[in-house]
Amino acid sequence: MSEQLKVEAADASKRIDKWLSDHLEDVSRAQVQQWIREHHVSVNDRHVKSNYKIQEGDLVAWSVPEVKPAAIEKENIPLTIVYEDEDVLVVNKPVGMVVHPSAGHYSGTLVNALLYHCDDLSGINGVERPGIVHRIDKDTSGLLMVAKHDKAHQHLADQLQEKTVEREYEAIAHGVIAHDHGTIDAPIGRDPKERQRMAVTEEGKDAVTHFTVERRFEEFTHLTCKLETGRTHQIRAHMRYIEHPLAGDHKYGPRKTLALPGQALHARTLSFTHPVSGERMKFTAPAPEHFQKALRELEETS
Repeated sequence: MSEQLKVEAADASKRIDKWLSDHLEDVSRAQVQQWIREHHVSVNDRHVKSNYKIQEGDLVAWSVPEVKPAAIEKENIPLTIVYEDEDVLVVNKPVGMVVHPSAGHYSGTLVNALLYHCDDLSGINGVERPGIVHRIDKDTSGLLMVAKHDKAHQHLADQLQEKTVEREYEAIAHGVIAHDHGTIDAPIGRDPKERQRMAVTEEGKDAVTHFTVERRFEEFTHLTCKLETGRTHQIRAHMRYIEHPLAGDHKYGPRKTLALPGQALHARTLSFTHPVSGERMKFTAPAPEHFQKALRELEETS
């Protein structure tokens, strides 16, 4: 499937490989360079080299090569497993790890690690996403539930559909949020101006995020967010919509931000009903050290 973007004036004279990798979620510059070499990228219907300097009005088109299932291999990658039994796994994913293989990420993913760790995983999502019931972004850390067989997968997926899975995130946002509590009820779909980004749009799907302010600093706010729905980039897009984008989120927020390896967003709490025993289970994982360090530094300067 081909996608395209028109270059804006602010991006003129940038190298196409750098510009395109900055616009694509979870795709490295090296991967974009490979696409360019293989003629998956064009500018104004012409193939160019990686060092081509884009100009205002250029129409850049690209097509993402299909993931090759045969390339998905078991990899001995350390995992932080919070809970495990014969039916489910709960994993605390680090920042920088992609959940499942995709264009530009055929190895080093959570799926590669899970295939090494487990003999069996559910197959409902196909060979490219074994066991994966839901996902979080590459540069978001935190808790994920994984199904070891199809019965467990279907039960967990039904809970997500019925909104009985509780997911709470910890975040740091730009600006000072005035209200102690709030609900962002705004539909999310593809940003018509930037196809690799989500945005609040009338044509989008229903999306609801609840937030509670934990602490206000001079230029930032520490908060918790609870998902009622689970749209792609939901919290990131909703926070941008209310003009409080997440710190460290270069896709949805300003370039001048806190020094973080990714957006300041951590899936802290996960609660669901066990698909076999029926027991209600709740798990909590503290935010990673870089997140806690940022909070300490904000505290010291406020």
